[in-house]
Amino acid sequence: GRALVDGKVIDKPGPDRGMVPQSYTLFPWLTVQKNVEFGLSLKPGTARERTEIARHYVNAVGLSGFADAYPTQLSGGMKQRVGIARALSMEPKVLLMDEPFGALDALTRAHLQDELMRIVQATGSTVVMVTHDVDEAVLLADRIVMLTNGPAATVGEVLKVDLPRPRNRLEVAEDAAYNHYRAEVLKFLSERQRRPAAA
Repeated sequence: GRALVDGKVIDKPGPDRGMVPQSYTLFPWLTVQKNVEFGLSLKPGTARERTEIARHYVNAVGLSGFADAYPTQLSGGMKQRVGIARALSMEPKVLLMDEPFGALDALTRAHLQDELMRIVQATGSTVVMVTHDVDEAVLLADRIVMLTNGPAATVGEVLKVDLPRPRNRLEVAEDAAYNHYRAEVLKFLSERQRRPAAA
């Protein structure tokens, strides 16, 4: 098969695509600030502009006091926030995220979910996120692709989430449609657990 962005086949890395893996993949010899600036060197702009953009995203993930720290001086959750800041700073057309908020505390997680929604609203980026969090899926997604049980998992159901944007987490939590979508995902997961595995 082939993967395309804007009708062009992907055959090498590029600044129009970003990735946030489960494990933090930082350069240990660079500070937080320089780790976030690294990808920006692939895009047009001056060194000063890169510094300002990186500073904005370091602040956005709550690490303003750690811009000059090195990865060895950070906790696991803080390292993951640096990785998220680095990906978001690129404002890519396509952003792939694999459980990006799993290692974070609830407050930081909520803040970064809101920041992600704001950036996507502003840039029109396409985000493909893997998550096991039902509430996160319904809050963030326009479409939830639910998989069958692995290891030979396949697409089980696709649920279109038709909630207006921008979304406010406090408002949608009391929205009947939100709770309907949430119940549909939980129903799918519950049925999959009860179903015996194929021989």
